[in-house]
Formats: sequence, structure tokens, C-alpha cells
Amino acid sequence: MKYQQITSEERYILAALRKQGFSVVAIAKNLDRHRSTIYREINRNSCHHIDGSYRPSKAHRRTVARRRRSRRNRQYSHGDFKVIRNLLRKKLSPEQVVGYIRRFGLMAKRISHETIYQYIWRDKAAGGTLWTHLRQSSKQRRKRYKAYDSRGRLADKRHISERPVSVESRKYQGHWEIDTVHGRGSNHCIVTLSERKTGYVMIGKLPDKSTAALNKKVISLINRDPAGFKTITADNGTEFHQYKKIEGRHDVRFYFANPYHSWERGSNENINGLIRQYLPKTESMEGLTQQQCNQIANRLNQRPRKRFGYKTPEEMYYGI
Repeated sequence: MKYQQITSEERYILAALRKQGFSVVAIAKNLDRHRSTIYREINRNSCHHIDGSYRPSKAHRRTVARRRRSRRNRQYSHGDFKVIRNLLRKKLSPEQVVGYIRRFGLMAKRISHETIYQYIWRDKAAGGTLWTHLRQSSKQRRKRYKAYDSRGRLADKRHISERPVSVESRKYQGHWEIDTVHGRGSNHCIVTLSERKTGYVMIGKLPDKSTAALNKKVISLINRDPAGFKTITADNGTEFHQYKKIEGRHDVRFYFANPYHSWERGSNENINGLIRQYLPKTESMEGLTQQQCNQIANRLNQRPRKRFGYKTPEEMYYGI
């Protein structure tokens, strides 16, 4: 005879018979159930942490919840989650993992990014470290109203409003955004260049935030692909005040965003957030090398992006 789980109606009868003082054996006979089934039902679903009583509605909800949890991820194998873990450790977001898996057909069954998030949180609760590979959003944001730009003023700079309209559309390649990212405790930092259309990134190590150090490094980064640079959009930091020296070495034009309008350089702000996964704000960059910067850039350039149909910035930049 095939076993059938106890029903909601039987739970109400069980509760009523218990209140009337019936024994477990008598209740089992009344419901035509084995006494071990009744014992198991009472032990598993009674409110032990309150008064030990058996409440049929609560018992039913607990059973449904257990059933749902037991079925969760049953459709995915150990091999499936091994693929997911490997991709998460490469700093891919759950959404990027899903897109990458679908693009290359790495799993027979579809999986959602929500399922992957749930898997990560269960792994964390069990003492796992998958969550440490997620991009963290701990930065506190605040609005600035009519803020005065107290940093050094620069004459003759080109305002972002003068930038060709085609740059905003991201239709054409060769338009970059630039920024510096700092660590803790020392003057050592990095400069990042992010291509607007493809998301391709270059990273350079700086011994300090001086214009001389920045210009030297930016010129060397542009030398990797001089024909790939048409415009660069910067913020109003004083480290960019000698931009004309870069323009004098390469056929590129600088434009400057409005003070405190970080969204005008959205590509660079996004890249900087991704870089923080590898270079946390709480750590010094003094020991960082250019080789390590190149490795971080390679990882970011080989990370699939949703807006490209989960192709990588590297594929987009080189037309692979």
C-alpha cells in the first residue's frame, strides 16, 4: 500500500481528538492510520517552543514549507553547482552567471539568478565564502545641493556639453572615461580608463596623484592602442589639469563633467565599483604592481555583460 501524507482535514480531526483526551493509538485507529504516523505528526509539528500544543493550521504550514525546501534545487546536480561556484569565484554576478551558462549551454536546465542568490546565502549560513565574491554596495550616498566645486579651477577646459552627441549614444567606439581610485593610508593609487561602448577597461598603477605621474601612465596606456582613443571624459580633479600634455602626445580630446555629477561618467563609476572587489577601499595600494593591475583589468574584460548578450568587453572591443 502506497503511503500518503496526512491531509489538512485529518490534522483538524487529530487536534479535536487530542483535546478530547484520546490516546495516540485511539486517534490512529479513528483516522485509519498507523500509530507511528500520528506520533511523527505530533512530534514534528507541535509548538514545542510555546506550550507544546498541536495546532492544525500551523502544522499544515510547517509541512508545506518543509516540502518546498526539500524540493528546492533537486533539479540541479552537484556538477551544476560546481559550474556556478567556479563562475562566482571569478567575480561574476549571479545574473552574469545565468547569462554565461545560457550562452554556452553549460547546464541542461535553466536556472534563475534568484536561485543562485538563495544558494549563496545558504552557503554563507553554513559557513561558506561564496558571498565574499559578490560585488558589495556598502558605499553611503548623499545628495549634494548647489555644491561649490572647491577644487582647483581650470581655464579653457572643454565642458561635457561640448562633447559630440554621438558619444552619449555609445554608438561608436573610441570614447573613454577616466578616473583615479585610491586605497588606504598612502598616496599610491590607480588610474582607470573605461571605453563607453564596449566597457573595456585599462588600469594603471600610480605612485602618487600628481599630474606628472598621471600623464606618464595615461600616455603609456593609450600607447597600447592609439587609434582606439578619440575622446576622454574626466571629472574636475586637479590630477587632470595637465591634460593638454596628453593631447599633445596623442590625437585625443579631453572633456570635463560637471562637479559632483558622477552619473555623467557612469561607465567609469561602474568599473570602479567592480575594481573594489579586488582592491577594497580599506587596503593600501602601496604594494600593488602594474602586472597586478593588468591581471585585474583582464578579469574585468573577460567578465560577461548582460547588455552585450553576455559577451565580454574583450570580445566587444576587438570584435571577436
